[in-house]
Amino acid sequence: MQVFVIGAGGHAKVVVDALHRSGMTVHGLVDADPRRHGSLVLGVPVLGGDEALDPCERNRTRVVNGLGAPGPADLRARIFSAYKSRGFAFATVIDPSAVVGGDVLLEEGAQILAGAVVQASCRVGCDAIINTRAAIDHDCRIGAHAHIAPGAVLSGSVRIGERTLVGTGATVIQGRQVGSGALVAAGAVVIRDIADAARVAGNPARPIRDRDRG
Repeated sequence: MQVFVIGAGGHAKVVVDALHRSGMTVHGLVDADPRRHGSLVLGVPVLGGDEALDPCERNRTRVVNGLGAPGPADLRARIFSAYKSRGFAFATVIDPSAVVGGDVLLEEGAQILAGAVVQASCRVGCDAIINTRAAIDHDCRIGAHAHIAPGAVLSGSVRIGERTLVGTGATVIQGRQVGSGALVAAGAVVIRDIADAARVAGNPARPIRDRDRG
């Protein structure tokens, strides 16, 4: 089985490293930025743009989403959908230093990175990232394409919607729900449910007003 990483930036470097330490060979990366073509990421060549994978036999190829946070216009989710429509399957990534408890369901393309802990009976949706040293306690549900950033903590039975970013070092207390397309800023402490597409920050977390962004 050949493995390729989509993207050649910082998050791609992290997943290449996790794959290497898991004993997997990464055959190449692809990136839309032509300035990266021909370069190396941890010794792995950037082959070109998306078209570089056109010749690959789909049943003998797995791809890994190397884009980081959801980003503008949900770029990570759009890349996942585009590659699925081309017939590619996504590999699940589990760093060897991560702890994954019993009865955990990881959907296609989920990524559990270095030092992360996912406790018993959690479900991590397709293409979701549980990033470095994030802690996910029992019975949590993480939606597709969500990103739980480094050092974030989810207590038991938390629900995180699709395409939501829980920022670095943020905390969501037990039983809370964070809607789809939401942003929980770095260091925020969520003690109440958060609506779809809401942006919150602070301790306790409150909606970000326009003047707060300036």
